[in-house]
Amino acid sequence: MLMASCNLVNSWNSPQLAPILGFKQVRIFNSLFSDSDSNRRNQRHAFLNMQQSQSVSDAKIPHVLTVAGSDSGAGAGIQADLKACAARRVFCSTVITAVTAQNTVGVQGVEILPDDVVAQQLKSVLSDMHVDVVKTGMLPSLSVVKILCQSLRKFPVKALVVDPVMVSTSADVLVGSSVLAGFREELFPMADIVTPNIKEASLLLGDVPLQSVSDMRRAAKLIHDMGPRNVLIKGGDLHASLDAIDVFFDGEEFYELRSSRVKTCNTHGTGCTLASCIAAELARGSSMLSAVKVAKHFVETALDYSKDLVIGNGPQGPFDPLLALKNIDQSSYRQKRLFDPNDLLVYAVTDSNMNKKWGRSVDEAVKAAVEGGATIIQLREKDAETREFIESAKACLKICHSYGVPLLINDRIDVALACDADGVHVGQSDMPARLARSLLGPEKIIGVSCKTPEQAEQAWIDGADYIGCGGVYPTSTKANNRTIGLDGLKEVCKASKLPVVAIGGIGLSNAHDVMELGVPNLKGVAVVSALFDRECILTETRNLHSVVSRAALLVK
Repeated sequence: MLMASCNLVNSWNSPQLAPILGFKQVRIFNSLFSDSDSNRRNQRHAFLNMQQSQSVSDAKIPHVLTVAGSDSGAGAGIQADLKACAARRVFCSTVITAVTAQNTVGVQGVEILPDDVVAQQLKSVLSDMHVDVVKTGMLPSLSVVKILCQSLRKFPVKALVVDPVMVSTSADVLVGSSVLAGFREELFPMADIVTPNIKEASLLLGDVPLQSVSDMRRAAKLIHDMGPRNVLIKGGDLHASLDAIDVFFDGEEFYELRSSRVKTCNTHGTGCTLASCIAAELARGSSMLSAVKVAKHFVETALDYSKDLVIGNGPQGPFDPLLALKNIDQSSYRQKRLFDPNDLLVYAVTDSNMNKKWGRSVDEAVKAAVEGGATIIQLREKDAETREFIESAKACLKICHSYGVPLLINDRIDVALACDADGVHVGQSDMPARLARSLLGPEKIIGVSCKTPEQAEQAWIDGADYIGCGGVYPTSTKANNRTIGLDGLKEVCKASKLPVVAIGGIGLSNAHDVMELGVPNLKGVAVVSALFDRECILTETRNLHSVVSRAALLVK
């Protein structure tokens, strides 16, 4: 009967459903299908309720308004903001403050728009279009700063991101000194974050030289004293450092955000893009720390992708945040940007011994899991030879990508590189996440196993994308694994700045209890034997998806 029910459910995995529901919704529908007529009616009601809840949440499109100058070369300014928001899948409206004539050589002219035109644009957008976040770029006069502040007091928004544009990438001065007073006295006290580069921070502080990370920390504290809730000092121009180091200060703690320095001249518009990405992530509901981290990874990925582009004859070329200008396979670049914490909902971890026990290959097991509704797969094949592991991983990657599901490799960075997997998951005794990030690049997904708030904090600092927390309950799949219980899981979730997936002894009987903890960054459950030590993986995955997705909706 079990095998018969598997075949019955397979009939619902028809590609014809995808255009109607979308691939992820097909998986949800599959997970709610039941052999029992009464259960099927109840499950369908749950599915319809979930669809209604989803349609309500989808009705509000995240919206960023950028107030900035136009760049005729399209590398920076309004044009960069539009591209960054489009890449982050956020709607972007515009208020143009000035029109510049510029290219890859420099700025040849600036025409400031009349104050009343700027005011009219602000009123038109803010009074009608339900803006979530306002991001500022070039504010060319004190009067424009005042008009903006007045407009925001009349039409409040969730967040204000201020990129205090004073000097372009090509070292051209874009605003007069009178604007500085407006920044300090009026705009900064309203800002949720300001994002000056080293040159701009120096100007804001009266030409104080900034030559080290310690100087950047002091500058962040002094600028924070001017009123903004958070400060990000961008250290791309700190050439003495091998890494690109930014300093983030939230009023209490400093964070040094490091990434690999990309060797390229195509850096025009990096500051605009970073600030717009922060604004976009805030509009989507991210915390400030998370938004800053995503933005930094996003810019690094775009710079790496664009490092060899040739546009214009000058020394500062534009880069491509849309990752669309090169005639190459862009899937690996896009993967990082498409990583969604909600993909952690049903996190399936394979086990070679269980597959042997039930007489199936790893790719057969993975295919059944994704058909049943697994939202992410981790290959944990401890006993496989390297060559065999790589070939299996390639086959599984093809299966996962056909369903839009990411595939991660447990521990083995070499295998992840060889098969171009979507990322890796590492433990506390494995390669550090920071080193894994340097090897895999900014576009890959990196998860870290954590049992304590301290380990969760270190994972965030090292550049991980999520943490796996457990074991929540005793489990037979990992020897000598200390359990932390629901209380320990909740403690780590509250301390973590990253999304969390719970792992360890979780199955149908207790998955609801785990998700019912009610902490916003607990995104799902990771399971091994509850799926792979069963006769029909597809049925078990479908049932687990039903339980976890319902619990997640109730928590929301």
